[in-house]
Amino acid sequence: MGRTVPLALAAAGLLALAAPSAFAARGFHYGVTAAEVTSKSALVWARPDKAGRYTAQVATNKHFTRGLKARKVTATRRSDLTIQTRFRGLKSNRVYYYRFKSGKRVSDVGRFRTAPSPKSNATIRFAWSGDEDAQPPVGSTKPFFGPMTTFKTMARQKNLFSINLGDTIYSDSEVANKGTLAATLAQKVAKYKMNLAQRNYQRIREASGMYNEWDDHEFQNDFTKPEFGNAIYKAGVKAFRDYMPVTYHSATGLYRTFRWGKNVELFFLDERSFRSAKASANHVCDNPTTHQPDNAPTAPASTRSAFAILDPEFAQPVSPSCLAAIDNPNRTFLGRSQLALFERAIHNSNATWKVIVNEVPIQQFYALPYDRWEGYAAERTKLLTFLSQKVKNSVFLTTDVHANLVNDVRFQTLEPGGVKNSGIEEFTTGPVATGTFSQEIDNTLGKPGSGQLVTQLFFHPQPPAGVGMQCANTNTFSFGQVTATSKKFNVRLLDQNGAPLKDVSGAACGPFTLTAK
Repeated sequence: MGRTVPLALAAAGLLALAAPSAFAARGFHYGVTAAEVTSKSALVWARPDKAGRYTAQVATNKHFTRGLKARKVTATRRSDLTIQTRFRGLKSNRVYYYRFKSGKRVSDVGRFRTAPSPKSNATIRFAWSGDEDAQPPVGSTKPFFGPMTTFKTMARQKNLFSINLGDTIYSDSEVANKGTLAATLAQKVAKYKMNLAQRNYQRIREASGMYNEWDDHEFQNDFTKPEFGNAIYKAGVKAFRDYMPVTYHSATGLYRTFRWGKNVELFFLDERSFRSAKASANHVCDNPTTHQPDNAPTAPASTRSAFAILDPEFAQPVSPSCLAAIDNPNRTFLGRSQLALFERAIHNSNATWKVIVNEVPIQQFYALPYDRWEGYAAERTKLLTFLSQKVKNSVFLTTDVHANLVNDVRFQTLEPGGVKNSGIEEFTTGPVATGTFSQEIDNTLGKPGSGQLVTQLFFHPQPPAGVGMQCANTNTFSFGQVTATSKKFNVRLLDQNGAPLKDVSGAACGPFTLTAK
């Protein structure tokens, strides 16, 4: 997400590898998980402690005596001993259990349910969140941001599946030294082990099927290949594929779709592999006061003037070259091929709800737009025009900014001519365990309380005074839960303990219900 400023801590060891956890099954210290679940298949994963041959088993009961299927898999150093295999020929809308074993070495037992057939009018309930970091502060073995209680709560809800939507590790943790980066494959693998040693992380991965998605911190903050190079991308891809089982192809990245009955189709967008460099590259958008990228280059002059007391850089005009770069139609966010593939697929989908799993927000809120859809304005407008004109019942689910922000994905909000809605909603939630958006604003501006003040005075008020979020909660570990039927799409935003969130105003933050068109 945006500009990451390390918290004011003493130096912490970047790659303090967590010791194997005492609760683990014999010979497997990082749990198990099922991923990429369809109505007929699932990809199952584990990481034994020793190389060798193992048997993966899936069955329709916990004792593995009914409907048993088995496959041989081999743990090798080439994949850091991680093993994964895809079981096919499963029955739709059926609960399965799975495990890995070799002699007396037996993993935990995981559980997943296959998707209903595309003709089934089933109610689909699932949860999503993201942004988790188990990095401990110096002198401690406990994660600075806590034990990922959000995942524990999500696991208890017995959803059909969950989505881990990006920043599944922090290669540049906010707890570590400023400038410290896990850049190599070995360093990134150590980060995954650190996170997966957390029991709550294992609980959510074992409770139901999990769809995994990356964002920037699997590589490094605000990553694009043109700016940071291919070497760190390759290391990030390899580590992610080994530890977060997923379907990946070099030509399409992580773009893929999954159908859940008649009412839901998921569209996963890869927003890292094919994008152009950010508009802020090469100092094009640096503010003359800070000599860093301007915090809100696209905000109207009146808005910048109103907030100049809080952030003095807003008294300076924005470089025309910066605005031209943001609006440049030759820059791409998804890549031309992926955009065309996605538009064709979502236009042809006959699912009631087209759920776009979106790494970074597409709604408009001006603050540090460079890494988000707002920073690629031409492609954002093109996609919103297409969706609003040719697709019914599309909705964006997002994480990344460590905040709960709900709003129409507007074409414009504060610009001349006033608000222009797209009619498409975006629900942004999280984080699981890292610095919240409010805390990061505080750190960026060097003024405690600034984050909540910006939320109260800009994110919450209606235009033209502010953005007018339907929900603005920027300081809570959280997740979202969806219940989709043939007529309704209901979203609940919940804190790490499962309590409904409140808006910064104190009012209830939802639940939100969309009605099918």
